[in-house]
This record gives sequence, structure tokens and C-alpha cells, in this order.
Amino acid sequence: MPPNLRLKFVQLLKEYADVFAWSYRDMPGLDREIVEHKLPLLLGSVLVRQQLRRMRQEVALKIKEEVEKQWNTGFMAVANYPQWVANIVPVPKKDGKVRMCIDYKDLNRASPKDNFPLPYIDGTFCYKVMSFGLKNAGATYQRAMVALFHDMMHKEDLRKLFTRLQKYKLRLNPAKCTFGVKTGKLLGFVVNERGIEMDPDKVKAIREMLVPKIE
Repeated sequence: MPPNLRLKFVQLLKEYADVFAWSYRDMPGLDREIVEHKLPLLLGSVLVRQQLRRMRQEVALKIKEEVEKQWNTGFMAVANYPQWVANIVPVPKKDGKVRMCIDYKDLNRASPKDNFPLPYIDGTFCYKVMSFGLKNAGATYQRAMVALFHDMMHKEDLRKLFTRLQKYKLRLNPAKCTFGVKTGKLLGFVVNERGIEMDPDKVKAIREMLVPKIE
């Protein structure tokens, strides 16, 4: 990238530094007037309270730390009389941390489809914000994106994008943002000037698989 263009990028990013969330506290949340996630249930659904699953102590400690962060930020509340109880599913991340997912398979099974294009962690909690892993969370998120950026699809206008993010208090994860590059990874694919290609890391195991031998 030419130095003058790089300088303009840096100046733009500094100008809109507040659209990036460096911690949970930097995420004020999207106005519920724009979009609201609901959890409808199919008629006759049976309530499911999953039994607590054990996990390794080192993983439990990381999960406890994550729960405390989300609790302190206001993303969670104590569920005193929970009708549905789902277990935490720890997923290792590349940086050694743990992504805290929730086993919503029972709840998702009882929810209609939205077709829009620590030895123990003491306490039972519920999310006050839309949680990752819910059946229709993707549809709700995409509906919000269409509402916010419907006139900007396929336009590379960062200033307009950042201004819109500021207006609706939506935040970007700086660790997942890349600017001024000719190629990058997106949702498991490699996007470049040639188009969209498979991420070599995702198919490495298949490429290196030995050819079966027939005796």
C-alpha cells in the first residue's frame, strides 16, 4: 500500500476509534427498536433441564472468568426459576482462550425456524442479550444488518460504514478487522481479487490424507 494511502487509512481509523470494541464494556448494545430477538416455542414443547456436565478444572476456570466478565458487563442475569437449562460447551480458540458456547439443541428443537434471507460454576444464569448458538440468532443478526446497512451493500465506503456504526452503537472486533489488504480470510474462506476460495488451513487434513491401500 502506498505510504500516502496508508496514512489516510490510519487517520480514518483514529477518527472512528470508538466503533471498535476492545472489551465487553465497549459494547453498548443495539437499540431494540431496530431488532429484537425472541424465543417462540412450538405448541406442546416439553421443557428440558439438562444435567450439569463436568469439565476439566483448567477449562472450568476459564469459563468462570468468562461468565464473570459477561455478568459484570450486564450481559447476564441470575436465573432464579429457570424453565429451560442448557450446559456450557467450551470451544478452544487459537489464542489459547476458550469460547463459551451454549448447548441449545433442546431449545432449538422446540423453537420454530426463522426463515429470514471450575469444578462447578455456581449458579444458573440466563442471557440478557442474544446469545451465540440459538437457532434463529443468525436470522435476527442478518435482519439487523439489512435494516442498518441496506443502502451500503457492495459499497466500499468505510467512512459511511463507520458513521452508521456510531449512529446505532454497533461495535467491531478489532482483532477480526483487516484494512488495506489484497487478500484475507472471511468465514472460513479466502477472499481476494480472484474471488472466493477455500481456506487452505480448512482443507489441509484432506489434502494430506494418505491414499487408501487395497491389499
